Amino acid sequence: MTRDWFVVGGRRFPVGELHHLHTARGPAHQLTVRSVTVTAIVLATIGITLGMTTELNHLSAQTYLALTAVAFVPFLVATIGHRLRPRAFELWGEFRGMTVLLFSSDEERQYGQVTRALLRAQEAYRLGGLAEPLVSMNIWRMRR
Repeated sequence: MTRDWFVVGGRRFPVGELHHLHTARGPAHQLTVRSVTVTAIVLATIGITLGMTTELNHLSAQTYLALTAVAFVPFLVATIGHRLRPRAFELWGEFRGMTVLLFSSDEERQYGQVTRALLRAQEAYRLGGLAEPLVSMNIWRMRR
């Protein structure tokens, strides 16, 4: 990242040509989605099979308790999957008329640092290349 260029992953974008920056969250990790789906399908199949082969009136309280506990397995899998593989933070923007993914990271701190650096570079570009805003510059100099 320089004042004039946003460089990431071997791609270079002129800061002055990036417009309409916005943040999005990436999709959930496919392993998490698949494991939750498979777990839910297996549990539903077990429940349906159990309901068809036996009368639900004759099941013991322990069986109902076990079925209730097992019903929370997909939620547990989803929670663990979300903790281990969180959704990525994505920075999107328009570049020469096309919407492109500029940066993606699953670390919120790193994403924030890159995003703030790009916003500062855009502000400097709009100010005509000044590295810092005029209000912070010392325009009064003492003569000797």
